[in-house]
Amino acid sequence: MTVKGIFPRRTPPAPSAGWWAVALPLALMLASDYKLRSREVDQAVGGSADLTVLVEIAVYGAAALYLVYKFGLRPPTRRTTGLLFAGWVFCGYVAFTALWSPFNPLGVVRGTQLLITMLLAHTLATRATLGDLRKLAHVFIAIVVVSVAIGVAHPFPRTRNTEARFNWLYVHPVQAGIYLGIAVLLTAGYLIRWTTPRDRMWHPLLYIGALAVLSGALVATGTRGAALGCAAGLVLLLTTARGPKGRVDVLVLGAAVAVLGVLAFSDKILAFVARGESAETLSSLNSRTDLWSLAMKAYAEQPLFGNGLGASRGMFLDEMGLGGGHNAFVNALVDNGTVGTAAFVTLLLTLAFVLLTLARHRTLRADAGMLFGILAFFLVDSITTEGLAAPANVSNIWMLLIIAWAETMRRQGGDPLDPIDPPAEARAEAPETRRAPEWSAVPAPAHVEGASQQP
Repeated sequence: MTVKGIFPRRTPPAPSAGWWAVALPLALMLASDYKLRSREVDQAVGGSADLTVLVEIAVYGAAALYLVYKFGLRPPTRRTTGLLFAGWVFCGYVAFTALWSPFNPLGVVRGTQLLITMLLAHTLATRATLGDLRKLAHVFIAIVVVSVAIGVAHPFPRTRNTEARFNWLYVHPVQAGIYLGIAVLLTAGYLIRWTTPRDRMWHPLLYIGALAVLSGALVATGTRGAALGCAAGLVLLLTTARGPKGRVDVLVLGAAVAVLGVLAFSDKILAFVARGESAETLSSLNSRTDLWSLAMKAYAEQPLFGNGLGASRGMFLDEMGLGGGHNAFVNALVDNGTVGTAAFVTLLLTLAFVLLTLARHRTLRADAGMLFGILAFFLVDSITTEGLAAPANVSNIWMLLIIAWAETMRRQGGDPLDPIDPPAEARAEAPETRRAPEWSAVPAPAHVEGASQQP
């Protein structure tokens, strides 16, 4: 007998596409958002590329070179799905608009990064396994928990507008809120899998501890859009991931928690929403409504094809002192015009439809519900942030990762569709197709291909 290693595996390892399926997406996120220095917005638009920017570009370039070296650029051997096609149309058009952007160097760089991210998502969609994506989710949660610890242990200098809000390194509290919101939804998505503990990689107590740390940090960031989006995502996650039983749980427990929360913490909730700002500031959403009015004028100048990728990043600096549209759909209208916004909305609707379809399969429902919750989080958070429609940030990267995750679930397949109210005769299994349980000692029928002829 040959023994392989001192501690031989009791079960074979789960299939995997390789380390790249976890490392490359995380490398793109960290290179895009985690900074060890702070720059003014005008320097980010028209300033020279410093070491941090060069490192970010190098990480994206290395990811592209690795994918091309390992898998090549051969045309697809299988028919492209509608979801992947919608993703390529959106990313391709957004990158193409950099050609007429008033900030051409920035647009070209961001467009190239967007195409590299879509290439990675397509490769994951056609080669990764659900085990790879679950590892990716858990490593992401661990990174965000460690980031919270860094922010507590060593707070970096903050600006006047963020000095009372939690963050880590030089990550803006808005971006930190997005990382925390995604991590909260991923943690909750694995914690509630009582019937499929095999999908978990940690002990339930670890999920509970991580959920407490992440939720507290999310509130401490003072990011109202991320907090509201996370609440909406949790509701949709619970109602979708657990089927009809989950909808009943949300209706009963959600109502009780909402009433208790309003009665016990109404003053804290109001303080979180107000965040020490005046009524005038709150009514304009921190000058966002003024910015959106200016953005509509810019959209009216180039309504069909837009002003080009990166235009909204610098067009409003002189008049408003703010970069970007601070709303994903406003940002898409200004940069990409009606054509690009239509491609963006089509992609989101297609992704939502695919996830709802996958949620009808019992074996895929947990993952589909979790991803649907994250998508809802992005849509709510996009009311006040533009990240979902802008390249090279955690929101956009995770949106494309959700596409890859949905396609991976479709490749794997699930059990037959779960009708809402199946008739009794449909639930009954035909005698000739009924299979003996795995523990049964009854031999397989002789007419089955490959069956043993011995009793």
